[in-house]
Amino acid sequence: MDTEFYINPVLYHGRPDHTAGRLPKEIRTYDLLDRLQIPYDRVDHDALPTIEACHQVDEILGTAVCKNLFLTNAQKTRFYLLLMPGPKKFKTKDLSHQIGSARLSFAGPEYLEKYLDLTPGSVSILGLMNDHQNQVQLIIDQDVIQGHPYIGCHPCINTSSLRIKTADLLERFLPAVHHDYLLVNLPEES
Repeated sequence: MDTEFYINPVLYHGRPDHTAGRLPKEIRTYDLLDRLQIPYDRVDHDALPTIEACHQVDEILGTAVCKNLFLTNAQKTRFYLLLMPGPKKFKTKDLSHQIGSARLSFAGPEYLEKYLDLTPGSVSILGLMNDHQNQVQLIIDQDVIQGHPYIGCHPCINTSSLRIKTADLLERFLPAVHHDYLLVNLPEES
């Protein structure tokens, strides 16, 4: 049985006019983007549980929301945020070899909250603003940025999605939050 989700069909420019009912971490995200003078467009919606459920949001935004995976090594001493295209299948061996970290797995929600102040379903590159000790290494699949002028992501909560220029995220946001990134090439499934 398909579940219906509410998606506001309006594409808003910038932050919401009213913040009642919005979490402080979402408002902090807008505050930072505004302070950095990074323009963004926004779609508000119910929490969407899968990438497939995000397709209507993608259409309104005019770009796809990236798949964001929060990963760790077996010892849980290194943490990674992987951005990759939504339709691409993730295989740990493809990434492990490129970053020199064996036995990668999904990090638990307690680490996601501890390092990025995020909850499952709202993982986002923008969560790096909360990683003040640089405990999380950002990894970006080259297909996310090559030929794509915009990146779709959540503002640290999964009830809104943003469209931000790729260049603004890489050249303005990441330096402001003191993070860099590794570029990887994850293969398409054959």
